[in-house]
Amino acid sequence: MTRADAAAPAAPTGRGTELVLTTFAVLIAMLAYAAVGLAVDGRLPSGIVGYGLGLGVLFLAAHLVVRSVAPYADPLLLPCVALLNGLGLVVIRRLDFAAAERAAQFGRSIPSGEAPRQLVWTAVGVLAFAAVLLLVRDHTRLQRYTYTAAALGLVLLLLPALPVLGQTINGARLWIRVGPMTVQPSEPAKLLLILFFAGYLVAKRDVLSLASRRVLGLDLPRGRDLGPVLLAWAASLAVLIRGKDLGSSLLFFAIFVVMLYIATERTSWLVIGIGLFAGGAFTAYHLFAHVRRRVDTWLDPFADPERSGFQLVQSLFGFGTGGVTGTGLGEGRPGTVPFASTDFIMAAIGEELGLVGVMAVLLIFALIVERGLRAALSCRDSFGKLLAAGLAFALGLQVFVIVGGVTGLIPLTGVTLPWLSYGGSSIVANWALIALLLRISDAARRPAPAPVTPELARAALSSAETQIVRRPKAEGDTR
Repeated sequence: MTRADAAAPAAPTGRGTELVLTTFAVLIAMLAYAAVGLAVDGRLPSGIVGYGLGLGVLFLAAHLVVRSVAPYADPLLLPCVALLNGLGLVVIRRLDFAAAERAAQFGRSIPSGEAPRQLVWTAVGVLAFAAVLLLVRDHTRLQRYTYTAAALGLVLLLLPALPVLGQTINGARLWIRVGPMTVQPSEPAKLLLILFFAGYLVAKRDVLSLASRRVLGLDLPRGRDLGPVLLAWAASLAVLIRGKDLGSSLLFFAIFVVMLYIATERTSWLVIGIGLFAGGAFTAYHLFAHVRRRVDTWLDPFADPERSGFQLVQSLFGFGTGGVTGTGLGEGRPGTVPFASTDFIMAAIGEELGLVGVMAVLLIFALIVERGLRAALSCRDSFGKLLAAGLAFALGLQVFVIVGGVTGLIPLTGVTLPWLSYGGSSIVANWALIALLLRISDAARRPAPAPVTPELARAALSSAETQIVRRPKAEGDTR
């Protein structure tokens, strides 16, 4: 092997592993779907072939896009997401069967299933995934759109407040009406604001790292540098007040504070952020009835088990019924929990798959977050590091918030569980999130080109001269 060959980047590895694991994820989803059909109807569901082919085609297309435009990307991210998405479709289908049974029991018309619509949204999500990978060939170029992303994100957050466009569903004003569909703008706004935070903090990192005085071992920032944190805090409270959305307000503020800490490495920012969050939570509890109701229900869900505490009580009963190994897919009663396909889908998993199934799902989420943080650590540019860390932390925090709420660990916040819960906006935004992580991972894992040393330059020049000397003369060539 010549020196020039040694300087060439290594061939990408891991794409074969990705294909095998993605295929395995589709097979697991098909087996779970078959188990639901056998438990409910005593036979294999008629749509199992179409379901398997649909998932297989979608995830194979996603794999081919990654193979062609991000060959060095992490090979575990796509299979993990495919497994969660496939399992989510199975659980939603199981809840469709439960809803049909309850409707027939009470003599009501059978509602249309949510699983077919979720499969369509999965296809849209994979298209968004492919579009991000194809359009964003270099993640560093996104830094140019830092303030554009901030403006678009704030506009999306304000859209539900408009009198005609905004829609109030289940007491929260989080959706907008687009034709026959309702869209939750906070999901794409989350990605845009993380992009803004990364670009802004990279540009202002040195200023935000300055300290004015040291108090109790903490280097406190200068007073004029507190503006960004106070602005993020005020924006989070505005989301909470106007949209009655405790989950999104907590998510946005926590993401900004953690990214600020990563950028500056100042523990004082975490202390200030926790203090502002505690003050905001205390104020919201005393000023807003819906926040106070959720906290009171969290403290004692059995105080009013038939009304305000009904959803959480049924969720806890479901986890208790499932025990360690669960009742089995199709063998439980997950439909007794209101809105089980959205906010409380983990309760359905806990009942029918037990503690084992819940821990398996959480481990898959933990693996995705870990691979995202690994991409952040390996990335060679500051913007990519912050962007990947923010995306991974946002995903991990969202899982903690929703799982903590349904298990009674923290108050309910109404955030969807990525790729598992029913919801088009959520699944499309989270597929785009994974595409960004894969793009950053591809850049981080791609071998850096070897520097051109004088020895390599002389070797290349000598090789070129040899080729010229050995070139056969053409007829009539007098050179």
